[in-house]
Amino acid sequence: MTLPSEQSRASSPAGPPPQCPAHSTGPGGITRLYGPEAEADPMGLYERLRQKHGQVAPVLLHDDVPAWLVLGYRENLDVARTPSRFSRDSRRWIEAREGRVAPTHPLAPITTWQPICVFADGQQHERWRGAVNDAIARFDKRGIRRHVTQYSNQLVDQFCTAGRADLVHDFAEQLPMMAMTQLLGMPEAYSPQLVNAGRDMIKGSETAIASNEFVQETLRKLVARKRVEPGADFTSWLLEHPAGLSDDEVQQHLRLVLIAAFETTANLIANTLKMVLTDVRFHASLAGGHMTLPDAVEQVLWDEPPFITILGRWATQDTELAGQQIKEGDALVMGLAAANMDTVIRPDPDVPVHGNRSHLAFSGGQHECPGQDVGRAIADTGIDALLMRLPDLTLAVEESELTYRSTLMSRHLTSLPVKFTPRAPLPPEETTAPVPVPAPELPAPVQPERAEQPAIPAPPVRAAGPEASGPRRSWWRSLRRLLGRR
Repeated sequence: MTLPSEQSRASSPAGPPPQCPAHSTGPGGITRLYGPEAEADPMGLYERLRQKHGQVAPVLLHDDVPAWLVLGYRENLDVARTPSRFSRDSRRWIEAREGRVAPTHPLAPITTWQPICVFADGQQHERWRGAVNDAIARFDKRGIRRHVTQYSNQLVDQFCTAGRADLVHDFAEQLPMMAMTQLLGMPEAYSPQLVNAGRDMIKGSETAIASNEFVQETLRKLVARKRVEPGADFTSWLLEHPAGLSDDEVQQHLRLVLIAAFETTANLIANTLKMVLTDVRFHASLAGGHMTLPDAVEQVLWDEPPFITILGRWATQDTELAGQQIKEGDALVMGLAAANMDTVIRPDPDVPVHGNRSHLAFSGGQHECPGQDVGRAIADTGIDALLMRLPDLTLAVEESELTYRSTLMSRHLTSLPVKFTPRAPLPPEETTAPVPVPAPELPAPVQPERAEQPAIPAPPVRAAGPEASGPRRSWWRSLRRLLGRR
């Protein structure tokens, strides 16, 4: 099977109404990876494609742009590990070279070639990736956990007296950006606007271009400031690295790290909390001591990876993959979530995979995510701090009422309503984070998914209740007590 030609796309009708079952397929009966069906049940769609086409399936991206979706675990590794056949250089994409993916296309912010390591192979990749790896290696892991704990407590203090919260909007989406702005040496006041812009970029929405420009302008100002006022942060370390990155190269890598870390970690936190609150087996395993929180995070990386797909790789030559004839310039979408459920490596998906990190949640090969351990540290430290403060968290709605929003690359909870026993905020000295540098004037924010939130203020000075004074008991112990264990 070959992908639909330009002629077949051009001659196709405008398309059926969104509610029509035919809306899920395009020219030649090729399945769309966008639209109602793909967004409602991406995992179900992947399995149907696997049954019909095998481990590699022809699909259509936004505006019916053709691509290949790699579903198999071994096939994903093959693509990731052989850059001689499957390059990360998007300038090879035949659809872009021939003008069918314009700069205004919704996928342009994530496919347009940029001077960053994810779009390079060979020596250029080694130069850029080496600078990123060395800068990440300079992070003090204990310092990261300390900052994450402080920020987590700040967030909890905003809703702990209410007895109710939405852990997606009030916690999971806020914590990673707060942590990353600190690690990058940015003012903390940036984080609320960057949350909105980052999520919008990943969606590939109509405002993705504007959101991308907002992020770029913010980072451009950061790099200019760090050139004259360096500090102990990721931006300064990239600027001073022996690889001699230009300001533009530094800016683009900051964007890469910021957006990737935000999206993956926010989803990881939300999905882990959801599983802790809704999965009886998971809940009991935690309470019984058979699964640590890092184990729990790893299980979620297998079952609900933060990025469900990654676009992309581009064929450097005519080749064959799992029986499909791939043409030079074709785009490949790596199906990370589908690969993690491949029966070749997981005959029984219900069997826990404690301690097993061979999943593809962070891709593989030379382009495997370099900051994955930082993401893990933010997630498990933040969740631990939250559960320490609110050990009796319970879901405030039926699990069936939880909804998701899916895009080409990610699937995330829209909300996670919870209830708990109201508690007083911690004393200010326990939630004081490092004093942020003054924030320069920011460009006007793009249209957000939800109303823009103000920067999170320091917690009010007020008397702490008995819950906040005295030693805090482990949330593991509290969880065991709630389940009737001793």
